[in-house]
Amino acid sequence: MRVVLPADPVLGHPEQEVVARLWRRRQTEAGWLYLVGLPSYRDLEDGGVAAAEYRVWVRAPDHVRPVDGVDYDQVATEHLSPAPTSMVHEVLGERRPSGWVLAKVREGRGPARGVLHAPDCEEAPAGAPLLGVEQALNVAENPGTRLCTLCGCAQELTPMLRGFDHIQDA
Repeated sequence: MRVVLPADPVLGHPEQEVVARLWRRRQTEAGWLYLVGLPSYRDLEDGGVAAAEYRVWVRAPDHVRPVDGVDYDQVATEHLSPAPTSMVHEVLGERRPSGWVLAKVREGRGPARGVLHAPDCEEAPAGAPLLGVEQALNVAENPGTRLCTLCGCAQELTPMLRGFDHIQDA
């Protein structure tokens, strides 16, 4: 790997690239980190100097660039673990989109009628505006509006319209 060393405007040093060894790759929520070994020197007890390596984690692609023609497939790679599934998600599955939509139905010359649906109901009109809970309750109070039982709209909104007291234990 080529490691990009930062510029030092105080000393007048431009950005530089140094070839380093890639030891590991780690995927994180913020992106990829690479453990690289930069060539350096260390002092020996007898006053001599020996070649050494300085290892450091750097962010890719900001601080590293591949070397042309080098295969990195054999480098140890730690992929990000998938987020744990909550017990609620496991039991209930995917949640449907929030809100409701109104399918307008005109029957002759009478007042406008409609059916309230969940947005993902197969009977819901495509492109209909999404209604919040207060808007949906106002529409549901209209005598010409039915609540869809196919998608569960009736089961969700009826207790809010009539209160929970009307529900009897089966």
